[in-house]
Amino acid sequence: MENKFINPKFSKNYKGTFALTGAYAVAEAMRQIEPDVVAAYPITPQTPIVEKFSQYVADGKVSTEMILVESEHSAMSAVVGASSAGARAMTATSSVGLALMFEVVNAASGLRLPIVMPVVNRALSAPINIHCDHSDTMACRDSGWIQIYSESAQEAYENTLLATRLSEHPDVMLPSMVCQDGFITSHSVEVVNILNDDVVTRFVGEYKPQQSLLFSKNPITIGALQLTDSFFETKRQQVKGMENFFKVYPKIADELTSITGNKYPFIEPYALDDAQCALVALNSSAGTIRFVVKRLRAKGLKVGMLKIKLFRPFPYEDVEKALSNVAKIAVLDRALSFGANAPLFSEIKNCVPKNNLYSFVYGLGGRELLESHIEELFNDLISNKEIIGQNYLGLKE
Repeated sequence: MENKFINPKFSKNYKGTFALTGAYAVAEAMRQIEPDVVAAYPITPQTPIVEKFSQYVADGKVSTEMILVESEHSAMSAVVGASSAGARAMTATSSVGLALMFEVVNAASGLRLPIVMPVVNRALSAPINIHCDHSDTMACRDSGWIQIYSESAQEAYENTLLATRLSEHPDVMLPSMVCQDGFITSHSVEVVNILNDDVVTRFVGEYKPQQSLLFSKNPITIGALQLTDSFFETKRQQVKGMENFFKVYPKIADELTSITGNKYPFIEPYALDDAQCALVALNSSAGTIRFVVKRLRAKGLKVGMLKIKLFRPFPYEDVEKALSNVAKIAVLDRALSFGANAPLFSEIKNCVPKNNLYSFVYGLGGRELLESHIEELFNDLISNKEIIGQNYLGLKE
């Protein structure tokens, strides 16, 4: 029977279509990648990822060494140790768990370890909140990790596969966060196309570290003290790894496209060719905005959207090109930067230096982004309503 969700041209590569949450889709990707080591500590709303993966381990469906630790700091420390020894290593976290990891998060990138970490976005406390915003990963935006954002469970699944290849490329060798929205994506059931295990195995390949603590014939030191004579140069090498990402990405993305038939751009413009005004956003909100754009387009309004998939390294040239002909642009951030421009707005402002660029913060602590909020914002842009400074969507009066 033909699967209406899978392009027949690529159907031979797929196991089938399944109803999965975003969390379970990522756990399935991890099972297929079969990392050597996974260290885990549960935290809402990430817990279903490692919970499901640990079930795979218990059932013998994956040969991974699963390490249950006492904290997220220990989880990151364990995968740093494993990766330093040449293992393909992964963990997962959310919110204050990521904050607790922060010391070791920076160590992972500084040591050039290709760890892949799914992150289910959740607000940072205080006050305590278990729902979605992007304050956790935005707090790590300068930590030297690749950051890829996922609108859907399908994207989270495929981005996990991509991140593994990208991080492990010898010209990159940097860790990756694969982000999805807490509860909105992680706990919502969607249709997800899952590749055959052997297809994923061939795509990700065997990890062959260039150096390892266990290579006795070529001994190395990991985590040595670096003082003024060498620290600066090491940081510059990390920058080079990020720069190399843009050279490496197209070939790996094209390879995955040849398997799935899907495209993997850094950004996704929608109805921007003749748009007079547009919204820019990350993650699941892009789906809601796209729906409103489609409805307003049917009414003859020239509106559009730009979805940012890659946040680190940031694709300045692609964004500039996509937005170059749009008269009015509103950037939607699901995080604050206290005393400064909101994170995504700051990056867009760097490549679209216009007076018609507007900042809107929304959805903190899981506050819903409604279709009515988006439509009202588009109407304000179209009607030339005066918009000054940082603004807020869905804030109670």
